[in-house]
Amino acid sequence: MWEKELIVYKDFEDGSLLHDMAWLMGHYREDAYKEEDKKALLYDCMHRLLEMAGHHGFYGNLWHCYLTNLLVNNENSYSMACEIRGEVEGTINQAVLHDILIFKKFYDYDFADMMKALEADCFSLVLSYDSCRQGSKVYNTRICKRICDLAVKFTQDHSPEEMKATLTEFYKEYGVGKFGLHKAFRITHDEQGVHIVPILNIAHVRLEDLVGYEIPKKKLTDNTKAFVEGRKANNCLLFGDAGTGKSSSIKAIANEYYEKGLRIIEIYKHQFQDLNDVIAQIKNRNYKFIIYMDDLSFEEFEIEYKYLKAVIEGGLEKKPENVLIYATSNRRHLIKETFADKEGRRDQLHSSDTVQEKLSLVSRFGVTIFFCAPDKKQFQEIVRVLAERHQLTMPEEELLLEANKWELAHGGLSGRTAQQFIDYLLGKI
Repeated sequence: MWEKELIVYKDFEDGSLLHDMAWLMGHYREDAYKEEDKKALLYDCMHRLLEMAGHHGFYGNLWHCYLTNLLVNNENSYSMACEIRGEVEGTINQAVLHDILIFKKFYDYDFADMMKALEADCFSLVLSYDSCRQGSKVYNTRICKRICDLAVKFTQDHSPEEMKATLTEFYKEYGVGKFGLHKAFRITHDEQGVHIVPILNIAHVRLEDLVGYEIPKKKLTDNTKAFVEGRKANNCLLFGDAGTGKSSSIKAIANEYYEKGLRIIEIYKHQFQDLNDVIAQIKNRNYKFIIYMDDLSFEEFEIEYKYLKAVIEGGLEKKPENVLIYATSNRRHLIKETFADKEGRRDQLHSSDTVQEKLSLVSRFGVTIFFCAPDKKQFQEIVRVLAERHQLTMPEEELLLEANKWELAHGGLSGRTAQQFIDYLLGKI
């Protein structure tokens, strides 16, 4: 039926439901097909819509939500050109308008006669569905609500032109597909190759949540802001003592600059050989990508850092302008060094070459930011601020005394220890 006439919007990841519903719309009154088969297919479509609602967190008209989900996830020449940038010019607009006209027919379709003919009044349940609001396994709450709202907006658009303008505005504001609708990703590798998979539950930490460290935070935000705004920026290494907020700072900038097109891709040492494949998948998108490496360090026998060196600088192919590498580490120079490296023992003819080999990785991070452990006074200030933020009413003298006892038994002076202490107090309430 209509779906076979689509030009730009094709090859949907979950397009089988569209195909089956379109077939029913065109054949539900034909006597050539058994009544029980048509009715069984309609009930199966209803089942899939309800399963989608439970998995995606959709509510309202589930048929409209399904169609909307197809449109916001279909990565094609038009949608990817519009992401972040907005409306584009050219003949492609006429082809898209042709497809939107078909989708508008699907949105405006009246199921009343089909339900009557197949004696399936219960199909009305999926046309006005009240979700249990248990949350989405696919989107964060904000994106899920935006898709449901967009489904309603499409029904209010009076023409395909209005509907196309509404969809294009969504692409500009949120993007398209997994990169548009998610802020953080991880890497998987199987028989089909390298995949960039969304992380659904990233911590909602903000930079202002990190007490202190104003100078390191400013260096990080200045570099990231320049990158997001299209100016020159550097690869960045955050190093220093454990529990001082290095990883939290990266999560914070992921939240801070998401709406400006920043995306974070987390990768581990054993995946460095996949870096070129990852970059190939993201280099032509309109987003800015930070490839993030947490707790990065190498022992003497580990050679994965050679892959990283080649990707950062040194390979024949230039690193794309929309990609930076951020790493956190407890080690300033990332690679374990020994006194033998410095002393130039007789088993190495060119000991200085060994030292340079190990130092050359950190030198490829243009910005290095030091996060040091707080002293006792700074630690107490962090505890005070966190207690106030969580509305703990313990007298200050008692609070600080207990905090001092806690840090002595739980890892020493750090922001992480302070947060764990506050969590302990909250758990006792």
